[in-house]
Amino acid sequence: MTILAYGLYFAALVSAALLLALWMARVYDGLPALARIERGVLRAAGVNPDRSMTWPAYAMAVLAFNLAGFVLLYTLLRLQGALPLNPDGIGGMAPDLAFNTAVSFVTNTNWQAYSGEAQLSYLSQMAGLTVQNFVSAGTGMAVALAVVRGFTAAKGTTLGNFWLDLTRSVLWILLPLSALLALFLAAQGVPQTLHGAITASTLEGAEQVIARGPAAAQIAIKQLGTNGGGFFGVNSAHPFENPTIASNLAQCLSLLLIPVAFCFLFGRMAGDRRQGWAIFAAMAVMFVAGLAVIHWAEVAGNPLLGQGANMEGKEQRFGAMLSALWAASTTAASNGAVNAMHDSFMPLSGMVMMVFMQIGEVIFGGVGSGLYGMLLYVVLAVFLAGLMVGRTPEYLGRKVEAREVTLAVLAFLSMPLGILVGGAIAATVPQALAAVQDAGPHGLSEILYAYSSATGNNGSAFGGWGAALPWHTTALGLVMLLGRYAMIVPLLAIAGSMVRKTRAPVTTGTFPTHGPLFVTLLVLTVLILGALTFFPVLALGPIAEETARAAGQSF
Repeated sequence: MTILAYGLYFAALVSAALLLALWMARVYDGLPALARIERGVLRAAGVNPDRSMTWPAYAMAVLAFNLAGFVLLYTLLRLQGALPLNPDGIGGMAPDLAFNTAVSFVTNTNWQAYSGEAQLSYLSQMAGLTVQNFVSAGTGMAVALAVVRGFTAAKGTTLGNFWLDLTRSVLWILLPLSALLALFLAAQGVPQTLHGAITASTLEGAEQVIARGPAAAQIAIKQLGTNGGGFFGVNSAHPFENPTIASNLAQCLSLLLIPVAFCFLFGRMAGDRRQGWAIFAAMAVMFVAGLAVIHWAEVAGNPLLGQGANMEGKEQRFGAMLSALWAASTTAASNGAVNAMHDSFMPLSGMVMMVFMQIGEVIFGGVGSGLYGMLLYVVLAVFLAGLMVGRTPEYLGRKVEAREVTLAVLAFLSMPLGILVGGAIAATVPQALAAVQDAGPHGLSEILYAYSSATGNNGSAFGGWGAALPWHTTALGLVMLLGRYAMIVPLLAIAGSMVRKTRAPVTTGTFPTHGPLFVTLLVLTVLILGALTFFPVLALGPIAEETARAAGQSF
């Protein structure tokens, strides 16, 4: 029954993604019926939509737009106490927390060192966080388009227009899907109101303050844009964010929908749909393997606590199975929303979630970012294949040479730099160690998970982690910037280099990049370069914890 349920879920996901990829291809090709609106928006902003950009110009547009978004959001968070749409009288954020939050939402991480219902006004939620949910997701989608054009377009010097790609992503993909999902969530019981909190009397006669607000709209884009930031502090475990099984399944499908559709869009843009299916297959193999481990660990439970599934930290309305599916999806998809507390999952489950983030969020990953992150591994995979057969490596008819491999390695190194170096510093500084709830291997896992999540732009955390300490609000903010832009800039540079090359015809000696052999090579490249990089520290954290548990010990 479990296998059938998972099979139906994946069938629904793939079917919806194939349809969405068809719509995305038409949107990005330019639909005449939509062109007048696009041009009106862009010309009002002083942008010439007909000007195609070289990779440095595209990268500068991305960085400038994101910098402006950071400044505006930081200012809004600091001044929210003096601004309207604040019925509960919430004051402005502290400087370090506002920095962390602004960086988090601009980089599509949505790391939350705050509780939304207690520390954010409705204006901050709507004009600040929700807006960034749209445009940070749109930024990732635009960058993915530029990178794909570099690999698939005819020989040239440009990668498209960032402003046009961003506008199309937001107006014709993210907004319509979000509107539909928000209406569905509101029908399921998710609040969408500008009224403030209400007070209720409990059965014991005490008063309870119940927060509410314009939640449905933000939750829709948080899932579709792989943002993950919850309107309420406990995120999608809150009954006002995720009240029913139907809302849970709709959100779980939504957080993977666009990343999967990008695989199929890539095949269409490459002129060979098998290329998109190959990348999807590599992602799906790793996802299914990880989900199997999480499901087995959670359903089997902890024998030290008695027989039965591990239900600590989980909602009864979802159970171990739906919690396992969500945990695998949210950490694979760079989403970070949670419907159960990951700190309470079994050690091997926590390890799988960390590995999903540590390899660069390339198993579906964020909207756009999952695809361009996987293309980084594709470059390295075809390079290794070329070494093995003694030929100059090629991908989609273009040679992969020293410049592209060097840039790919530089982008790859951002992950161990942020996770291992950042985590090592946090593990030795007293101000940082105060955030750790537990001693021993699980305490190390808390640190490792936090810095994996921030560097991978995921945003989830182990529940006991003291995220609001000034040390971590600052350090993790810097790590989020590293994880986002140290990937984007080198990959745009790779795309700019590839698009200048003449495409070579396919010969009998060309290594096929659409079959099982390539899928296997790509999976091995991700696991060897990605997962094994972090094996030593994983051995000291979740693996040591699981070994102790199996031996009948607990920490």
